[in-house]
Amino acid sequence: MTTEQKQLVTATVPVLREHGVLLTTHFYNRMFTHNPELKHVFNMGNQQNGKQQTALAMAVLAYAEHIDNPAVLMPVVDSIGHKHTSLDIRPEHYAIVGKHLLASISEVLGDAATPELLEAWAVAYQQLAAIMTGHEQHLYTKQVSKNAGWTGWKPFIVKQKIKESSEITSFYLYPADGGDVADFLPGQYISLRLFLPELNLLQPRQYSISCAPNGKYYRISVKREAGASHPDGLISNRLHDHIQEGDVVELSAPAGTFTLHENTSRPKVFISGGVGQTPLMAMLEELTAKQTDTAITWVHGCRNEAVHAFKDRLTQLADSYSNLNHHIFYDQPEIQAQYTGWVDLSKIKAAVLQADADYYICGPAPFIAKHYGFLVENGVDTASIHFEEFGPASLQLNN
Repeated sequence: MTTEQKQLVTATVPVLREHGVLLTTHFYNRMFTHNPELKHVFNMGNQQNGKQQTALAMAVLAYAEHIDNPAVLMPVVDSIGHKHTSLDIRPEHYAIVGKHLLASISEVLGDAATPELLEAWAVAYQQLAAIMTGHEQHLYTKQVSKNAGWTGWKPFIVKQKIKESSEITSFYLYPADGGDVADFLPGQYISLRLFLPELNLLQPRQYSISCAPNGKYYRISVKREAGASHPDGLISNRLHDHIQEGDVVELSAPAGTFTLHENTSRPKVFISGGVGQTPLMAMLEELTAKQTDTAITWVHGCRNEAVHAFKDRLTQLADSYSNLNHHIFYDQPEIQAQYTGWVDLSKIKAAVLQADADYYICGPAPFIAKHYGFLVENGVDTASIHFEEFGPASLQLNN
């Protein structure tokens, strides 16, 4: 890009800050009108709730703000790249997206979208697409280099369907070809694709793998969402209500950057809310299976005992691993609880604040923001705090 083109892109930052979601909403409407086949690729639930439009607006803004040095965005590029490979996004998709994004800039900005500005954004987008497709090709290559690795969509059989609580059910997924499963890092997710009759679409959803790597199967633990038409629950509720043992589903290879760090000498503190414990459970099973003597603190919150998934599993792991301490909060306890109310780290400050600990937080965005804030306020280095927000990213806490 020329210096003048970078200046033109940078000049659009105030507009993107104020009207970014308007632009991305127009973009998605335009793209799905002209390329309806992409509705099978994108999560239409996130279109309904507006999360995808907001996430894209934030990404476009961040790119414009750092157009002089896009390398600083590599952690974001890595995270998005993992999400894209889990959805089988390929270089040809970038050409379609670029076409509609540039047209949307022209249509939304009107007379302000001069030929020079559009050309600057065209060059900027080509640069971004080259960065993304290059990184994603690297990720695809890593996938197929693994034993039993693959790219794209692969059939798996639901061999077990086990109810973990009144809301959460686990699905044990084995390759339909009878082979091994590719290894993964504890904390990663898989994409699962089903046909939704109510939308007449194939739809993908990401689910954390809730077990440690074992070479035989993946386990996902899925929460039923209230309301049959809840956009976030179209796939989840169909899994609960229609998918039975013996049925076949399609999966993409494990992906994700929220993973257990290999350094087992540092204490680990896991903080979760509701179904947010699923990636942390994979990490916990991995650590306890290795009997590393790593100090582990498990903090979890949910409504009550009835919805508390993996309660017995946690007790089992604590009995077999002496260096595991757990603190459970029920905000609507039906019987006496260990702690009553929402998760409050100040109540267990001595247990949580440990020298040189690694912290892993997973749950809804407000849950993450609250506990991240508590840790930072109490002197924890942000580099030691790792978090995963389910769905398109809206938190920017490590910036």
